[in-house]
Amino acid sequence: MAILEEMGASIGALLKEKGETIAVAESSAGGLISSALLSVPGASAYFMGGGVLYTYASRNKMLNLPQDTFENMRPSTEEYALRLARGAREFLEATWAVGETGAAGPTGNRYGDASGHVCIGVSGPKDAVITLETGSADREENMWTFARAALELIEKTVRGNA
Repeated sequence: MAILEEMGASIGALLKEKGETIAVAESSAGGLISSALLSVPGASAYFMGGGVLYTYASRNKMLNLPQDTFENMRPSTEEYALRLARGAREFLEATWAVGETGAAGPTGNRYGDASGHVCIGVSGPKDAVITLETGSADREENMWTFARAALELIEKTVRGNA
């Protein structure tokens, strides 16, 4: 089984079984969260859509949110990640959504977070958020770690274990 399909298989099966859907608003994971969810055959039954919201302009346009939605909210925080998830869930009318924001590396971000910092929020019938610090400056390694952490949080939340 390919790595992406392996990462998304149990979540895909769970969402299909429950008849629920998901949307994705990711940033520093660079599309790996969506890719894992879409690598599962039959993903159209649960995947409503998503995007890599790497700039303020893409975030506002792709989620159809006015700039003031994020006023006084610093990116790369749990609050911000959860707001991304809520925006994606509302805009795409999904049962669940995940929002991810962080600093993949090799340097930190302009907000003072070190490389390897990520915040992930899941929004749905139940919300959950986490912050993860890998301590690594390896950009690709961090992207994969962020995606795996997001997928784990999605599964735990959908199962009611988060």
